[in-house]
Amino acid sequence: MASNVNTAFAEFLKNTVNLDANETNTARNSRDWLVGKIHGFGGKDMFPVLYNEKDIFFGSFARKTKIRELDDIDIMICLSALGSTYNPYQAGSIEITVPESAEALYCLCHDYTDKLNSRKVINKVISKLSSVPQYKKAEISRNQEAAILNLQTYTWSFDIIPCFFTSPDQYCRTYYLIPDGSGNWQKTDPRIDSDHVSSLNQKHNGYALNLIRIVKYWNRRPTMPSMQSYLLECMLLNHLEGSTQCSDYIDIAFRDALAYIYSAIYNSVQDPKGIQGDLNNLPTEERKKISDRAAMDYNKAIDAGTYEGKGDHKSAINKWREIFGDQFPPYT
Repeated sequence: MASNVNTAFAEFLKNTVNLDANETNTARNSRDWLVGKIHGFGGKDMFPVLYNEKDIFFGSFARKTKIRELDDIDIMICLSALGSTYNPYQAGSIEITVPESAEALYCLCHDYTDKLNSRKVINKVISKLSSVPQYKKAEISRNQEAAILNLQTYTWSFDIIPCFFTSPDQYCRTYYLIPDGSGNWQKTDPRIDSDHVSSLNQKHNGYALNLIRIVKYWNRRPTMPSMQSYLLECMLLNHLEGSTQCSDYIDIAFRDALAYIYSAIYNSVQDPKGIQGDLNNLPTEERKKISDRAAMDYNKAIDAGTYEGKGDHKSAINKWREIFGDQFPPYT
């Protein structure tokens, strides 16, 4: 319940869009405890030697762009290569060649080869997690890239991705190598995503994070085809990069973001890491529906601003409820 637009948005962000602070603290503590347990596996019982200093938290939870409800937390656990080397294989896929001296890695290679099998590495993580008494009743499974740990006590899962950290290439650039879903490996670099969000949030005086989260909430509503979360986030970062200053009024910042999405959805959205190329593979029909919805809600946001300018907060809030639905606080 809110008496004006500003308090309505503050309440909406706190109670509906942003993660609950207590839950976030619990999730971080649980994540850190899990990482500590995994570190205890390193170099024991034929588990690969770990490179703990290069572990990295990534994904929207780590970048603070996650919205409710918290459903997954991404962790990259770095392994020591122990003399292994990597080379391009095909279509962006990478092979890791393991020397026989790296025994714990060598036994996880594709059968009768010295090429490291990423599926076997993930399965090794799953096997060790299953031996932890606290995880005996947990669901532990594998998807294309990660070991998935679902604890009965929490609503979220942990996606645990084994990785390697490369030596600098000819351009002095380093990468992380993660499973590609087909038994080999692929390049990524979550440091770039994290730094990109952080620098733009600083540029815009701390207002960028709330803008990203509220647009993600808008994107999730069943009023149009949903954009993949990472695509939308990169699109918004491009918008913020080209903006002189994000408004400290979230309603205005959101309105301006809709104006950007209206046309930007038709354009390519390049991976900021320089690895995946164009992230926007949406069909033309879906792009049009998203553009149409952005235009429609932009006009409603303009109407809401007009009502607010006249002091008619009830009509303004009702317009915002047309955009965000019944979870947006009603006028009181």
